[in-house]
Amino acid sequence: MSHNPIRPWRNIERRKSRQIMVGNVPVGGDAPIAVQTMTNTPTTDVAATVAQVQAAAEAGADIVRVSVPDQASSRALKEIVAESPVPIVADIHFHYKRGIEAAEAGAACLRINPGNIGSPDRVAEVIKAARDHECSIRIGVNAGSLEKHLLDKYGEPCPDAMVESGLEHIRILQEHDFHEYKISVKASDVFMSAAAYQMLAEATDAPIHLGITEAGGFVSGTIKSAIGLGQLLWMGIGDTLRVSLSADPVEEVKVGYEILKSLGLRHRGVNIISCPSCARQGFDVIKTVEALEHRLAHIHTPMSLSIIGCVVNGPGEALMTDVGFTGGGAGSGMVYLAGKASHKMSNEQMIDHIVEQVERKAHELDAAQDAAE
Repeated sequence: MSHNPIRPWRNIERRKSRQIMVGNVPVGGDAPIAVQTMTNTPTTDVAATVAQVQAAAEAGADIVRVSVPDQASSRALKEIVAESPVPIVADIHFHYKRGIEAAEAGAACLRINPGNIGSPDRVAEVIKAARDHECSIRIGVNAGSLEKHLLDKYGEPCPDAMVESGLEHIRILQEHDFHEYKISVKASDVFMSAAAYQMLAEATDAPIHLGITEAGGFVSGTIKSAIGLGQLLWMGIGDTLRVSLSADPVEEVKVGYEILKSLGLRHRGVNIISCPSCARQGFDVIKTVEALEHRLAHIHTPMSLSIIGCVVNGPGEALMTDVGFTGGGAGSGMVYLAGKASHKMSNEQMIDHIVEQVERKAHELDAAQDAAE
């Protein structure tokens, strides 16, 4: 929201962390929390993978991860990196040579899992490749692939085992004087993930990548991620995040931004505040919001829009948004601009009119930002 002051009781004090670079994207420190996603196309299908990376970037992804399961994928990765508008993280499992190949192919970061990458000597070779090619590393601990000695020690996956795994791998990197790393401790269980991340945040100053792994389908996965990631972000924990959904990667990016926007941590595009609708509504709120979400998807400028069906809460919500529309009677409603009642508009014309008002406001805000710079 552009015209209201930030209220002190809404401020979140972020955990202090070191800053690293993932390509040209700063991660940690005072950098914005980066939104990531992962492609689900066969990496060897370069055209399909590049198209998915580009779609994710257009939706706002700062970083995109690509799986590199075999040598053919390593070869394809070089082409993908060359055409990607954002830094590419290479997802490496089981075979350390894929990590070396990915660094040589131009990956900005290597995601390795300490539970399955191999012996310390093999990890050392991956670290050397990362250093030689100015590539950062993400230590990706997962509750489903913990080392055998930790499972023997703790009996089952748990926060203590996950954090111990991560700290063991950090020691390996530090022994090789490698410090360009971030770390994650993911589980599909919200409680386990949250506890592990809180412990990890106390144990290291490394940038932390947040995620609830294998969260599920679009609805259930969004809810689990919002609960798990939301509480950690509220505590100031997290420098990057990925919402793991069984859905289009673009949806992961959108949900990630919505989580950040709801906490005031990142702003991109139009934040639509709308009522669930009821018998008092003066127009079809649900269809109107669906139409506006589609027609305003091209707006990247942070701003707010209220769409409320009646005058019970409509005027109050409109006071706090850049553009607003409140349903009234006789087939028309009130348009609000910068929190003030401006003019009436018929229900039939209001979608086109609201789009016009939002685009105009976005242009004004962009011009003001350019002038300030």
